[in-house]
Amino acid sequence: MEMPIAARLEKKRTLLAWLRYQAAVTEREIRDLEAQDIEEKRRREVARREQGWVVQASRAIEGHPMLHRGNCSLGAGYGLSELLNRDGVLAAAEEHPDLEMCDICAPWGSLGISRPGARQAPAPEIEFP
Repeated sequence: MEMPIAARLEKKRTLLAWLRYQAAVTEREIRDLEAQDIEEKRRREVARREQGWVVQASRAIEGHPMLHRGNCSLGAGYGLSELLNRDGVLAAAEEHPDLEMCDICAPWGSLGISRPGARQAPAPEIEFP
């Protein structure tokens, strides 16, 4: 026995409402995933900058190039696409023996070296009995 037209029409309207609801949920999920993807890419870029270094060319004829951490605001715009790793910093230091280090971002700390020009604390005296 065939269903009356009014009942079939009601079923189709209910199905359409359900499909619209599912489409709205899916669109919201897509927007959320896109926002998460953008945030993940931003975080990866921040981490990449924090783990790298950049050499700023000398700003004066008599000046010296300066090493910055990749996320330093003073070094911003200087070769961020070409961030150096530790080996790159060593090569830059060999190429530029007069390479200075930024006092703002303190790249020596992330390189695991003591501050250039800082006096080393004297070794503690050990007394033997």
